[in-house]
Amino acid sequence: MRIIVISDTHGNYSNLEKVFKRNTDADWLIHLGDGELELDRFVIARPIVAPKIIHVAGNCDYDSLSPDFFVLPAFEHRIFATHGHKYSVGGSLDQVKAAARENDCDIILYGHTHERFMTYEDGLWIMNPGSAGSPRDGNRPSFGNIDISEYGVLMNIADV
Repeated sequence: MRIIVISDTHGNYSNLEKVFKRNTDADWLIHLGDGELELDRFVIARPIVAPKIIHVAGNCDYDSLSPDFFVLPAFEHRIFATHGHKYSVGGSLDQVKAAARENDCDIILYGHTHERFMTYEDGLWIMNPGSAGSPRDGNRPSFGNIDISEYGVLMNIADV
């Protein structure tokens, strides 16, 4: 299973389009919030891809009806995906780790900080793909790529 993860596009339709158009062969396209307007625009322009797109509400997705998190089964793994602002990810990952464990998940995807982060710790694969619109870590705009199979999990963060 191949999953593309993007977050914090903040109006940058061009970067969202570049990432999603190059990866329409992925099984899932995940948007971790703060970009619902451009995501809606992309879905309207390419409705055939819409069934592959999953997203959550970010703190700047005002009046959103999207959920704060979702759980996605992937082989023997389970993904917990959220924007992160309701779990205080800017200070610590403790709350989001606890939420993932409460939902029997071993993969965590979050955004909000606009900073790339990827690790495996305490039995959890954790990824923040950074921001595809306005990174704050001195790097170029980015997105995540995850490959999950019966053999394991492989994660990578790439420039847009």
